Amino acid sequence: MYLFLAFLLVPLIEIGLFIQVGGLIGLWPTLAIVVLTAILGTTLVRSQGRVAMGELRNSFAELNDPTEPLAHGAMILLSGALLLTPGFFTDALGFALLMPPVRKAVYQYLRARVQVHQFQMGPGPAQQPHRPDDVIDGEYQDVTPERKPRSGPSGWVEDSK
Repeated sequence: MYLFLAFLLVPLIEIGLFIQVGGLIGLWPTLAIVVLTAILGTTLVRSQGRVAMGELRNSFAELNDPTEPLAHGAMILLSGALLLTPGFFTDALGFALLMPPVRKAVYQYLRARVQVHQFQMGPGPAQQPHRPDDVIDGEYQDVTPERKPRSGPSGWVEDSK
């Protein structure tokens, strides 16, 4: 139901804002603003995305919980999609999601409503080390072809003689 309302209301809001802003400043300045926000948004998404990827790498390197950096990365990705969508309302939402305090507040809001049942880092149950009773004895024969030693240059460089 919420998704239906979003698909219904967002275009209506955008159309209303285009009519209002276009009536105030004209068609070409309105279109220029839309294009400039898309360009500026792309640049900001790129820089914020680099920061988020650095934080994610650090959390993996230090074996910390990667939930928050992953959530920030997802919100930056969503903000990029909103900024590339033409419109003033979606641009406002996209620019808001690019601000770290807003992302942190959204993360805290979602975190309070999501319950994690299990979190595990490291080898899972399918990757447990084998026990001695799991070893199967067998015989083998090495069938690797014998290599003859080469004399002279390898052929990759010319002979110096």
